[in-house]
Amino acid sequence: MNPDLFLNCFSRFINAPDAIRRIRHFILDLAVRGKVVEQSPESEKVGDSYSNEPVSDQLPTNWRLLNFGKYCDIQGGNQPPKSVFVDAPQPGYVRLFQIRDLGDNPVPTYIPATSTNRFCRRGEILIGRYGASVGKVFWAEDGAYNVALAKFIYPKCAFLPEFAFLALKSDFFQETLAGATRSAQAGFNKRDLSGINLPLPPVNEQRRIIAGVHELMAQCDALESALTERESKREKLAVTSFHRLSNVVHPLTVREHAHFCLSHLLQLTASPRCIQPLREAIFGLAVRGLLLPQTPTDEPATELLKRIRSEKTRFLRETKKKSKLLPPIDGREKPFSLPENWSWVRFGEIIIDADSGWSPKSEVFPRVGDNWGVLKVSAVSWNNFLPDENKQLLPEVSPPEAARVHMGDFLISRANTSELVAKSVIVEQPSKNLILSDKIVRLRISENCIKKFVRMVNNHAVYARAYYAEEASGTSFSMKNVSREVIYRLVVPLPPLAEQERIVAKVEELMTLCDRLETRLAAAQSEASSLLDAAINHTLRPFQSDMLGRKAV
Repeated sequence: MNPDLFLNCFSRFINAPDAIRRIRHFILDLAVRGKVVEQSPESEKVGDSYSNEPVSDQLPTNWRLLNFGKYCDIQGGNQPPKSVFVDAPQPGYVRLFQIRDLGDNPVPTYIPATSTNRFCRRGEILIGRYGASVGKVFWAEDGAYNVALAKFIYPKCAFLPEFAFLALKSDFFQETLAGATRSAQAGFNKRDLSGINLPLPPVNEQRRIIAGVHELMAQCDALESALTERESKREKLAVTSFHRLSNVVHPLTVREHAHFCLSHLLQLTASPRCIQPLREAIFGLAVRGLLLPQTPTDEPATELLKRIRSEKTRFLRETKKKSKLLPPIDGREKPFSLPENWSWVRFGEIIIDADSGWSPKSEVFPRVGDNWGVLKVSAVSWNNFLPDENKQLLPEVSPPEAARVHMGDFLISRANTSELVAKSVIVEQPSKNLILSDKIVRLRISENCIKKFVRMVNNHAVYARAYYAEEASGTSFSMKNVSREVIYRLVVPLPPLAEQERIVAKVEELMTLCDRLETRLAAAQSEASSLLDAAINHTLRPFQSDMLGRKAV
């Protein structure tokens, strides 16, 4: 594939994740191969000092290959003791540049000028030598540099500084550096780089290449800005449209908003990030009784509530337990109007019983095999039950029956992050030999309610999440707490039992469709990414071997 064909395919892979960044690298790679500006092979030549260096059939005929080990060098920095570091400039001190100081969040550090002999000046080139920053290329500033950086030393009569910088940043150099580097931690030294060849164009062509790269990068900036704005508007439109759909004031307006969303569904779900607002809209409609038409023959929720109360009374009488009275629901607590045959109830009204967790001493390692383990809050994803991430009980500890986890348990987190506090999960897969931690409560939901509908309200109703966020205590964002009383006071919409079943079935059907749509969008992005990779690799791969001196003539 040639660059023209690459550009013709541009629209097919522009939606690949991180496409613009990868195209920037592609531009650099084309630049250091003489593919971004026209050549003048007859009138321009490299300097006489390099005219006898090897040529390549993959580069313009008037270019040469400059061997790193023969013509270039690196000079590693050094590391003064931290005891001499200060955070403000002083007479006789210089700025010490570490890799962090060459990024977006520098932390200025100054050292005595006498404590180092590794200085750099603005316009010189530094390369990261170790760790995650190995091979990263930076413009130096006036000061000194530490051991994690190396100064790139090259013949000034051969390279213009900016062309040398482009050559080092390009994958043309970076990929061969990765192959030559011993490891990210061990870094590299001059010997590791000695076999690498750098492309050497005539100086005038270097100037044209630099100008051409600036122009193309400016176009990338404009394209990136336009794509960002497009995605922002698209996501904002999706969020606004789906939010409006699930929060309509009057049920009669649902059809109007639904018609708009369906008419523009392709635009509203054009990226994977737009699917979550769609899911939230579905949940919002479901808990308000607007997802499905009402069935007048359904037993009204008032009759269902009578059966729930009878079930609870019978349980309390048999177990001789007591139940706290819940306050009546104030009209101001009702976040929206309900269908005629629905009712508002407190969460505690449909909870027959609850078990607190347990907090015994555990081993420091995860449980092994069928040994007893404590179910930690972190082991519950609230979409999936993950029973294998739990600490093992001491062998002499025998857990009480009330703390053991069983299939079908409705569990709710009493303490968690701000986002996850009071989230609930239904145990739907084997959970052998696990007990609840003291931060998890098991709720026994009435047999006259569908647990999945209750979980839907608790986890996804916007008003419910806002209620828990307001009522949660704790000064740390990373850990909030809600009491059982707070959980019991949540107001919950109660539909007829038959409608609960229909709502759960429809939501699961729609969530499956959302999963498929999300998978399809992700596959489209993956296909675009693969196409971009193939286009770049097919265009650039023939040149890579020259970097290590192979095929050089």
